[in-house]
Amino acid sequence: MPSLAVNEAARIPMAAQRPLLPSPQWNTEEYKRLTDNNFQEVRTSPLSTFSIDVDTASYSNIRRFLNSGSLPPIDAVRTEELLNYFTYEYPQPAGDHPVSVTAELGDCPWSPDRKLLLVGLQGKNIATENLPPSNLVFLIDVSGSMSSPNKLPLLKTAFNMLVQQLRPQDRVAIVVYAGAAGLVLDSTPGSDKKTIGAKINGLQAGGSTAGGAGIKLAYKVAKEHFLEGGNNRVILATDGDFNVGASSEGELTRMIEEYRNDGIFLSVLGFGMGNIKDNKMEALADRGNGHYAYIDNALEAKKVLVSQMAGTLHTIAKDVKIQVEFNPAKVKAYRLIGYENRVLADRDFNDDRKDAGDMGSGHSVTALYEIIPAGAPEESPAVDPLVYQQT
Repeated sequence: MPSLAVNEAARIPMAAQRPLLPSPQWNTEEYKRLTDNNFQEVRTSPLSTFSIDVDTASYSNIRRFLNSGSLPPIDAVRTEELLNYFTYEYPQPAGDHPVSVTAELGDCPWSPDRKLLLVGLQGKNIATENLPPSNLVFLIDVSGSMSSPNKLPLLKTAFNMLVQQLRPQDRVAIVVYAGAAGLVLDSTPGSDKKTIGAKINGLQAGGSTAGGAGIKLAYKVAKEHFLEGGNNRVILATDGDFNVGASSEGELTRMIEEYRNDGIFLSVLGFGMGNIKDNKMEALADRGNGHYAYIDNALEAKKVLVSQMAGTLHTIAKDVKIQVEFNPAKVKAYRLIGYENRVLADRDFNDDRKDAGDMGSGHSVTALYEIIPAGAPEESPAVDPLVYQQT
């Protein structure tokens, strides 16, 4: 198996770096329900097809729960995001190829009679100075729910880190929303860091959450300053608690899909605890061809917006799908570990109309299969066999 490249973010200890914030007395967090993938028999289902996922929110969100001395909800645990949080020593793509592929087989640690198959993708690293110019819109939730220290104050720290990485050819606008949406800063060159930083630092929380109106205004501003051949992206920072306006997940995702088709993508940064709407934030990023990360401390902000800025902002491969074909002479059954909400029909692999995950510069994707080899001893079925009675 590839070795783990230990980086700054990977060294973040599980113990808290500062006094723990008190847990909220109420909890309205929402997560999409997940059901583990079942084993598939190769003789009837030789193909396994799924969309990649480069989100990392689940890992840092789980860390937040553990640092507060509690276990995360089971649906907060998305195995693929735990795997993809770390950087592995996959080889860089050769030539003009944007992605390299690695496959390795090893023993299964929890079942000696089985194997683990690793499939790894590595996106090409592009140096920051070689990235195309960026047209960014910071869409910032300043509603009352964002007032706690691990929300808007941490958000300001995070965006100020990103601002320091901007080049003169990059541009930034700032849209905020609470009871209504407003333009705080029109598109400004990245060289004017003082003006951009002052607008970020002056934000204050208060009011309800007009998330739908904020997204509409952010896309309008992004479209007005659209850069042909550039990176056009809205970066939404929120706890996901949309409670005014076009607030259903379906309405929001349909709106984002329309702008995605115009070449304006959406990345989502989640903050805070107690009322996180993880299901909405993940869905918005997926539909917007973007990346979903959860920021639980300043080191995570540095990882996402500084160390991995190129991957967060610049897409190198769109609609990436993986299809694995298993040989029934070698494999009896398999199950994909994680990616429960990314599984695709086999026919979707060659259907360019079917949306899938995108990869940014330097992103890596890891998938694991648990494999029962051909000839392995029979085990008791997971479900009782059907019994029929003549009448």
